[in-house]
Amino acid sequence: MAKKLLAAVVVLAAAALVGFYVVTMPWPLAAAALPAHEPDVANGERLFLAGSCASCHAAPKAEGEAKLVLSGGLELDTDFGLFRVPNISSDGEAGIGSWSDIDFVNAMKRGLSPSGAHLYPAFPYTSYAKMSLTDLLDLKAYLDTLPASANRVAGHDLPFPYSLRRGIGLWKRLYLSDAPVIAVDESNDELMRGRYLVEGPGHCAQCHTPRDAFGGLETDRWLAGAPNPEGKGRIPNITPSDDGIGGWSLSDLTYYFESGFTPDFDSVGGPMVPVQENLAKLPPEDRAAIAAYLKAIPPLGAGKSGGSGADNTGG
Repeated sequence: MAKKLLAAVVVLAAAALVGFYVVTMPWPLAAAALPAHEPDVANGERLFLAGSCASCHAAPKAEGEAKLVLSGGLELDTDFGLFRVPNISSDGEAGIGSWSDIDFVNAMKRGLSPSGAHLYPAFPYTSYAKMSLTDLLDLKAYLDTLPASANRVAGHDLPFPYSLRRGIGLWKRLYLSDAPVIAVDESNDELMRGRYLVEGPGHCAQCHTPRDAFGGLETDRWLAGAPNPEGKGRIPNITPSDDGIGGWSLSDLTYYFESGFTPDFDSVGGPMVPVQENLAKLPPEDRAAIAAYLKAIPPLGAGKSGGSGADNTGG
């Protein structure tokens, strides 16, 4: 009887391991999925600015042109451990200069390294997954024009079980989707552009939306404010509620994106400073589209969840 019980335990354990292996497998895009496309470097720069990529990937405290040297090194101290932002410069060894187009696309849309390892979602690929393939190819073409850096960044410092990358495959099944989060009038090109910029390259929700115990975005609280991931204060509510930007007009928002000044004559501060500086470099129509989207999403106050406009399969 004991031998039979032991055999059953071994079989169940083996089945559990096989099941875990299967459900956590990476699912990369094949190179054949990429469209024939002549990269538009100018559009790549526009997306780079919309995503404020230099805010994380430039060396800490870099100024001026040095912000375009994406040498990495910023440390993010989170509840899950210490993440170190990697070098994504055009260096072929320390950076991503040797990556192929499909390597880059799989990192952005599927959260995978060129070797197929799961990337930690401190890199906000749950937002970038919503970007188009052609835009990603344009972004890579622009990154390839930026200076190389040989800076080698140390790995992350994470406690068990977060140190096991394989488990991220299961996390992705819960939280990785290329579907839009908020339903908008799809006949309105401005709203569609705003949704794309905010939910995709702009990855605004990564800071402005609270997370659950597993680190996934709570999409029923979309952009309703969240604890500061750096540990001090709170990232504000940017939904059109009384607790958020309900009192701001469209022109207030677009002026803020351009100038950094709020309607009550305060100025942008904290981690939003470099984001606003990059938004100011976008074409006016992109700033207007972002404003239109933010005024169109469900208004959420303290303790309130989103209405029928929220598609909770996203994020």
